[in-house]
This record gives sequence, structure tokens and C-alpha cells, in this order.
Amino acid sequence: MQVERVLLASPRGFCAGVQMAIKALAWMVRVFEPPVYCYHEIVHNQVVVERFRDLGVVFVDDVSEVPEGRPVMLSAHGSAPEMVEAAREKGGAVVNAVCPLVTKVHHEVKLRASKGYTVIYVGHQGHEEAVGTMAVAPEAIHLVETVAELEALPEPEGPVAFLAQTTLAVDEWRSILEAAERRWPDLWVPGRSDLCFATTNRQTALRAIAGRCDAIVVIGSDNSSNTLALVRTALSAGCPRALRVNRASELPADLTGTVGVIAGASAPESLVEEVVAALAPALGTEEVAAVGEDEYFPLPRELRELLRNTAAVLSAATFAPAGVAPGPALDGRDVEAAQVLATLDA
Repeated sequence: MQVERVLLASPRGFCAGVQMAIKALAWMVRVFEPPVYCYHEIVHNQVVVERFRDLGVVFVDDVSEVPEGRPVMLSAHGSAPEMVEAAREKGGAVVNAVCPLVTKVHHEVKLRASKGYTVIYVGHQGHEEAVGTMAVAPEAIHLVETVAELEALPEPEGPVAFLAQTTLAVDEWRSILEAAERRWPDLWVPGRSDLCFATTNRQTALRAIAGRCDAIVVIGSDNSSNTLALVRTALSAGCPRALRVNRASELPADLTGTVGVIAGASAPESLVEEVVAALAPALGTEEVAAVGEDEYFPLPRELRELLRNTAAVLSAATFAPAGVAPGPALDGRDVEAAQVLATLDA
């Protein structure tokens, strides 16, 4: 491998929703004796999921697999309403770590359906976020992935609304939106795009370096929608080569010239450091900051209430950063998910 320079895109890695979900599950591990159950992978990253498995978390694909009375967390991707209810019926503590941006889409689907709209939902068939969203109003919603699928839909009887999975590539989403607007001039579209700010920010960061790179390495797992969208974005932005890796050991040996590096919204910064070290650029690393990002989501309400009622746990454990005295704060902008995981490993 003869890499001359690495262009490190910023922002990259953990988004606010992933930060929240990881910290929430880490608190569950601290509060409860193992096993703690999680409905679906907490986030779509192989390394993060393996870390939690080592800590005694059991990931299940159906809430029926959770024993009665055991604590369960619902993943950041959002869950079908019937799964949320089934988890609560188990009788144990239930914490819903759904990203607030996904919750916004669920609310929009429910509201539009109640008003008689047919909802066109752009998403990936089988993805947990899409499955959960479709289940909010299954009788009123159609999932499409392409313009051709949209054009093949039968003509709805009433008004039409347009919503989307939060982790799509902007260019792909926009082409379907434009086709929908041509077909239905009175199409209802939310005032603020459903696409996650972190997804669009990382795609913007990637476009800022794509034209300068001989290849781009996207760090993240193959079931991460936003990670795969970054690979497609790199190619559409003019980079001749783009590849996805889980970690540095998967890097090909034939990378040369200038290599761009970015991490999907579920990938920890430690993996970025691994990859840059393995690339060993002869002329060093240049960080390219495209946009600022300062979003923060607090811990889920159910977990905050649980922790407030568990004073003994709070006095025995803290996820405060080094140099910060233990106290009543349960979470904050200055507490990174990576710090939380490191504390659990200690």
C-alpha cells in the first residue's frame, strides 16, 4: 500500500441518535444483572454490537424471545407499535431508544393516515426502520425504493403524502420526490425533510473531498443504510473508487495516492483511527470540515425515570468524563458514547 495522503472528512461517525442509544444501553448493562435484552441491533455496527454482546446483552429479532420480567431495550431504528406493546406486556423494564428523528416520521405517518392520505414512503425493504414505520399505518402506506416503483403504484383515491426513511442518500431521495411531485402536483411533503441531519451532513462532507481522492474508504457495517448511502454518494460525486470496511484489517493492499476516509453514523472514532494508522499516508492526514454539527439527544424518558429511582446505582457508577466529579447528572453533551463503553470495559 502506497498512500500519499489521507483526506479525513468531517463530520463523521456517531450521530446524536447513536450516541443516545449506546449510552442508554450502557446504563441498562450497569443497572441490571445480565442478560439485558435488546430488540434488534441497538445500532447497525458490527463492532459496537459485539462489544455489547461481550457485556451480556442478548439481541433478539422478536420480542417473544425475551423471558418474562427481563429488561429490554428497543433499538434506535424504531419499532412497530405492536412490538412496543408486546415488550411492555413482558413485565420487565422497557426502554425505547428510538431516534427522535424516526419518531417524527412515525408521527407524520400516523397523522397523515388519520386525515385520509395515502402515504408514499421511500425506504429500503426489510430495513428495521422501514419495517417499524410501515407498521404504524399499514393500510395507508406504500413503500417504494425507485422511481419505477413509484410510477407503478395505482392511483390513490384521496390526497397523497410523501415521507422517507431517515438514512437515505440525498440524491436518490430527491429523484423520487421530484417524480412524485410531477405525478401529484398537490403532494404533501413535510416542511422539514425526513432525512436525518447527520446523514445529509456526512454526505456533504464526502462530496467536499470526493473530487480530490483516488479512492474513498467508508467505515461501517453492511447493514447500515447510511453507510451504504455514503459509498454510493462517493461514486456519484466523482470519486473513481469507493469501498466499505468494518475495520482496518479489511483494507485492500492496492490503495494508492490520495485516499478519503469517512465513517457512517454508527461507526466509532476508534475505527477511523485504526484505518488511518493502517493507511500510513506518507504526506500525512488533512481533515476537511464541511459543516458543523452540534446536535444532542438526551437519554430516553423511561431510562431517566428509572435512574432517578435508583440512587444506589447513581452513587456507585458514573459515566462522567475524566476530571468531572460524580453527581446527579445522567447524561450530557460532554459525555461521549465512546467514554461510556470504555468505562464499562474498565
